[in-house]
Amino acid sequence: MPDSATYALIFDMDGVLIDNTTTQARAFQLLFRDLGLTTNARRLLRRLNGMPASKILETVFNTPVPKKQLEEYASQREFLYRTLYWNKRKPLPGLVSFLEKARAAGFKIGLGTGSATETIHYIIDHLDLRRFFDVIIGKDDVENGKPHADTYTVTARKLGIPPERCIVFEDAILGEQAAYKAGMRCIGVATTLKPTEFQAPLAVIKDFTEITPAQVLQLLTKQPDSPKPDAQLAKRQYMKL
Repeated sequence: MPDSATYALIFDMDGVLIDNTTTQARAFQLLFRDLGLTTNARRLLRRLNGMPASKILETVFNTPVPKKQLEEYASQREFLYRTLYWNKRKPLPGLVSFLEKARAAGFKIGLGTGSATETIHYIIDHLDLRRFFDVIIGKDDVENGKPHADTYTVTARKLGIPPERCIVFEDAILGEQAAYKAGMRCIGVATTLKPTEFQAPLAVIKDFTEITPAQVLQLLTKQPDSPKPDAQLAKRQYMKL
């Protein structure tokens, strides 16, 4: 079996450490109502989840909106989300035990998310998860968010682990594509998508009660190389739904 000390586990945050997509969608929907938009937020996030909020918002307008205005809308959405999610913050079942075992096994552990620094703090410090991560990379640390590879490439570089030895945990189509663009393999977390909606994961789990760090290493033998990203799945544009 491969030596766990030479591998890294990299986690997305939203939908992976926590099951918050329903609340994220509700916050977007309230913002859309305020802006007079009829976009279905749940369907929107199924397609574009993983991108920074301002980039998601950019897709729902028929005419270009200035970047500063998009950032203001994103801030409004963030306020709504935090208000709605305040008393719901809890880790995905089995997460803390999994991270403890992964740390004990010698894995390097990273967080790679499209969220901003203050949002990362809102989740991982409230849940006392920062102690598990060797590296934390967010929206403010990369030039291009998912589905670009930057988030995961930078995380791997900071961890000192080559991409082919990194396993990403993702709940989103664009996040899975970012992992493959970075030359990594991926385990799907089915909080947002159906298992069949992922492209080519090592496995799909409901939560972290269904997998152990040792099983992650065993899965690698079934997929020696990272899958090639699917150009169609990685498209950023909002498909009318």
